Amino acid sequence: MKNGMAECAVCHSKLVSPTVKTISRAYDRHRSKISSKQRALNVLLVVGDCMLVGLQPVLVFMSKVDGKFKFSPVSVNFLTEATKVVFAILMLLIQARHQKVGEKPLLSISTFVQAARNNVLLAVPALLYAINNYLKFIMQLYFNPATVKMLSNLKVLVIAVLLKFIMKRRFSIIQWEALALLLIGISINQLRSIPEGTTSLALPVTTIAYIYTLIFVTVPSMASVFNEYALKSQYDTSIYLQNLFLYGYGAIFNFLAILGIAIFKGPSSLDIFEGHSKATMLLIVNNAAQGILSSFFFKYADTILKKYSSTVATIFTGIASALLFGHTLTINFLLGISVVFISMHQFFSPLAKVKDDQQNGTLELIDVGEKHSSKDSSFVNMAAGANEEASHLVGPDERQPLLPR
Repeated sequence: MKNGMAECAVCHSKLVSPTVKTISRAYDRHRSKISSKQRALNVLLVVGDCMLVGLQPVLVFMSKVDGKFKFSPVSVNFLTEATKVVFAILMLLIQARHQKVGEKPLLSISTFVQAARNNVLLAVPALLYAINNYLKFIMQLYFNPATVKMLSNLKVLVIAVLLKFIMKRRFSIIQWEALALLLIGISINQLRSIPEGTTSLALPVTTIAYIYTLIFVTVPSMASVFNEYALKSQYDTSIYLQNLFLYGYGAIFNFLAILGIAIFKGPSSLDIFEGHSKATMLLIVNNAAQGILSSFFFKYADTILKKYSSTVATIFTGIASALLFGHTLTINFLLGISVVFISMHQFFSPLAKVKDDQQNGTLELIDVGEKHSSKDSSFVNMAAGANEEASHLVGPDERQPLLPR
């Protein structure tokens, strides 16, 4: 990619780089024609995500002592990012050992520097995730684990809006209705979920809880959309190399937060292991695994599927918190879950799929040898999707999809 142009590896013609809108159209087609292997991957991602995300609020609740945290939540986030960095490095070493002859070495300095430049946008979701991971602990001070999980499902609606305007993702009327139904299901669960009369920081708990909820919903939603955009925009870069940058940025931001806390509270707060227990160690491992799994969602699936799978984890969280801590599964919770499942079925129903447009966007083809463009063969319909190729002639085995499977 150079000066907004992409060179064809077959005939060395130059293609004007596609816009966000054309890539979105291509991704819609790619998603509708996924293979059985891709479907199996999606199932594994959803199952793993349900277990990890569902367990996370329970582990946070177990980490509290007398309703408070004896450790610094920022230290947990820093250790989580450090764990993910170590995992990314190990996977890069394994991937480098299995590279084929002729492939660009993953561990070379030039490859690393070039990838770092191309993936600098990952610093944005890393910062947003650092803020969100701290809010996860704060939310536990005002809500029980099942309620926190249900509140986090509000992100689905916010993410859909962000995908619409940032990545030009298309949703049908039925899918928008499904998202509205999801919001209704969450609202049913929240009726009378906050104890009355409790105060914190001289403000009614309902007021400060709503403020935290607003931030808790918008910040990670923006992080997820920017993360998906950053990962997919550099699709050819190894996911483990991208994860190394993402987690590296996250570790830096959390370390800066630790230094900031030390300035106000003294050097003793630099002890990142202070107040930790077996529950917090399990929490760190769970958060690390959850973050690693999320990167595969964003690169090879999509954000909406990730958030809906997290919604399914609500059942696991509710049952676990009821069994371990005696929290009551109210009729509101059961009704809310039922509505959420109806919303999921409606959103992913074949009837809700967006139909491809006939003509939406073009891609100009410029012949390098003749140094001029041909009006008859210089436009490629990007709306056709992930498997549509440029109109220049290539062999049957040389065709490459816009977005790799």
